[in-house]
Amino acid sequence: MYVEMIDETGKLPSGIMEQSQKLLDFAADYIKLPESKEMAVTFVDNKRSHELNLEYRETDRPTDVISLEYKPDNEEFFFDEDMELPEELLEEMDPFIGELFISIEKAAEQAQDYGHSIEREYGWLVVHGFLHINGYDHYTPEEEAEMFGLQEEILTAYGLTR
Repeated sequence: MYVEMIDETGKLPSGIMEQSQKLLDFAADYIKLPESKEMAVTFVDNKRSHELNLEYRETDRPTDVISLEYKPDNEEFFFDEDMELPEELLEEMDPFIGELFISIEKAAEQAQDYGHSIEREYGWLVVHGFLHINGYDHYTPEEEAEMFGLQEEILTAYGLTR
C-alpha cells in the first residue's frame, strides 16, 4: 500500500513517521487490503485539527484523529449505462481509500493522560483512523466491540502493547 505522509508541523517526534508507515503496511496486510490501495496521513497541530473538525464534522474543537473515507463516484467513469462493472475493477481504477489528519498536540496530551508511550498513542490513532477509512465504525455497541477488538489485535500483533 502506498501511503503519503506529511508533517505540517515540522515537530513530529523522531521515528513516528516511519513507525506509522510500517504499522499501516502491517494493518493493511492484517485486514487483507489489496496492495494497490493508497492513502494519506497528515500530522497537524490543534489549530488545524480544530478547523478540519469544524469543516467536516461540525464540531467546534480540535480532535486527535480525523478520518476521511474516500468513496469513488461511479459517475466519474464513462461507460455505457447498461454496463455493470465488477467492484474489483472499480477499486483498481481508483485505489485511493482516504486520508487521516492526526493532531500531534492531542497525541502528546493523550499519551500522558493514558500513561503510555507516545509510540503507542500514535499507533492507536493511526490504526483507529485506518480502520475508519476501511469501513469500520463504532456507533453501536456491536460495531464498537468489533472495531476496537480488531484495533487491539492489530496493535498487539505488531508489538505495540500498553
